[in-house]
Amino acid sequence: MFLVFFNTIRLFLRGVAQSGSAPGLGPGGRRFESFLPDHLFMSIVYKICITDKSGKEMIEISSVEAVSGNGLVGDRYFNKNNDADIQLTLIESENIEHYNSISGTNIPYIDFRRNIITKGIQLNKLIGKELLIGKVRVKAHRLCNPCRYLQEKLKQEKLVKNITNKGGLRCEILTDGIISINDGIKIFN
Repeated sequence: MFLVFFNTIRLFLRGVAQSGSAPGLGPGGRRFESFLPDHLFMSIVYKICITDKSGKEMIEISSVEAVSGNGLVGDRYFNKNNDADIQLTLIESENIEHYNSISGTNIPYIDFRRNIITKGIQLNKLIGKELLIGKVRVKAHRLCNPCRYLQEKLKQEKLVKNITNKGGLRCEILTDGIISINDGIKIFN
């Protein structure tokens, strides 16, 4: 809860304290957010979900083993020498909340069938970039737009239309490691 509170403040400060805007700058021209420790301003892994079989319900877990080139251990898409863009999927919690708001629903995060639900990061801008999720390095390859299968499974007539370009990212796992809830997410340029 503490981390969520400070991430909210960080996002507010980023909106108010843009580089070059006098009200948003502190001593020495530094942005206000730079005066607080980095760990308070990290984008995080909010939830982790896997399923061992396509079509089966997703389960929420607290951590998962990521294997380079294969995927997440226990997930339906885990496979030796797996295609780069199906090893890991991410979605922003904020986009799920937005969909629930505009559709008047309360669909759980897990039902959107992505592996990692993030908080505090805009994923669409990361295509082609590498990320560090906890200690696992991944590369974002392309958007993970919703499909008709998900729309029908959730019984949401306008799901595809309403979250196209907000359905997350498809990523390749570059290094082995464990990903856990509340792990930080950092972007490499």
